[in-house]
Order: sequence, then C-alpha cells, then structure tokens
Amino acid sequence: MTKITGIIMDWAGTTIDFGCFAPVNVFVDIFKDVGIKVTIEESREPMGMLKRDHIKAMTEMPRIQKEWENKFENLPTESDIDHLYAQFEKMLMKNLKSFTDPLPNVVNTIQSLQDEGYLIGSTTGYTKKMMEIVIPEAEKKGYVPNSIVTAEQVGGYGRPYPYMIFENMQQLKLTSVKEVMKVGDTIADIREANNAGVIAVGVVKGSSIVGLNEQQWDVLTDNEREVYIEKATNIFKQNNADYILEDITQLPQLLKRLNV
Repeated sequence: MTKITGIIMDWAGTTIDFGCFAPVNVFVDIFKDVGIKVTIEESREPMGMLKRDHIKAMTEMPRIQKEWENKFENLPTESDIDHLYAQFEKMLMKNLKSFTDPLPNVVNTIQSLQDEGYLIGSTTGYTKKMMEIVIPEAEKKGYVPNSIVTAEQVGGYGRPYPYMIFENMQQLKLTSVKEVMKVGDTIADIREANNAGVIAVGVVKGSSIVGLNEQQWDVLTDNEREVYIEKATNIFKQNNADYILEDITQLPQLLKRLNV
C-alpha cells in the first residue's frame, strides 16, 4: 500500500477562520442590497466553491431564483452575477484581514506533520487577490503550508474540479494520487477530493457545516456538541468522505493508521 506523503488542506473553516465567517454575511448582504433576502443557511450551502461560482449557485437555488424572477421579471443573468461578485469582492476585502486566525491546534499539528516529513499543500475558494491578504496574516500567526494554489492557477476551474489538487501535487512533486489526502470542512472539499481520486477527509470542529464561531462552540454542552458532530458527520458521509475527524488534532493518528 502506498503511504500518504502529501496532505492538501483547505483554508477558511479548516485551518483559519473558525466557522468560516469571513464570506458568510457578505453573501447575505450583497443579495440584500439588490432587494433579495437570503438566509445564512442558503449562503453557506455552496461554501468551498470559487466565490463567483458560489454566488451563481445561490442564484440557481429554486427559492432565490423565484424571488429574483418576481422582483426583476427575469432570471439572473451572467451580468447580474458579475455585479453581485464585484460587490462581494469589494465588501470582503475590507474585513478579510480580521478572519485569518488559525483554528485551535492547527499550527502545532501542521508543524509537527511537516517536521515528520509530510508535505502540506492547500486549495481555497478565495482568489489570488484575496489570498494576498490571507497568506501573510496566517504566516505571522504561524501557519505556513508548503504550497498554495488558487483557481487562477488552473484556468479558473475551482472546486469541485480536481485541478487545484493536481497543481499542488506538481508543485510538491508527488507522484501518485494514492499518496495524497485532502482535508476540508465543506461538501465542495469532499467532492474536489473525490474527483481527484485522493483520500477525502472532513473536519467537523470549526467547519462551515457546523457554522458556529469558536465561542459558541466552546460553550456547548457535551450533548449539544454531539448533535452538531452527528449532523456534520452524516453530511460528510452522504457526500462520500472517506474519513471524518471531530478535530484537526486527530489527523496525525489517522495518518499513522493509514501508513502502517
């Protein structure tokens, strides 16, 4: 059996930005600005995709699409999506720097894996321009993957396409998908991994699927937390995750099991 040597991490909701909050309210606000009310749940559903693709996916949701048609007497056009995305980017860039804190235990866990010789790649739904803010801020706080790939580097084909994973593999000189694992907190992460033919791992704590900030998570009772864990686990399973971790600290143990 081929041993895992490369681990491709997601960013927001997996390694930084507990609960993936940077983009969520912005998605709600850009629709609100054109007179369309969307819920937090609707704004989270496509999470992990390239942000313009995320907005397009929201406009294709039956309820939002119907509300749009009732208001504007036509379905959303590509021009409408471009306008929404331009507003999204403008609003997100103002506050993105504030959402770059690594999740608890991420820095130590990833550093220890790198010390053991694992190569840490990364993919994201953020653009290159957005990552120019995120990367140096995360680095100041101790999180430094070995490679970072955005959709611009693969012709704009973000998740669920597998090409960002393949670009990481090329940069890290990994020879086979059999030696690669993808770790993320969204359905899009799992689909990206499945489409690349690598091991797909979902992480519950801090995930967009759970949708709580760190303080909200920490004050949960054991029973309340178990409800969230079970819900997220079921969603990951339904979308063909190979393994599900409650916490990033379980990643080294999983690797030891797989690399016996």
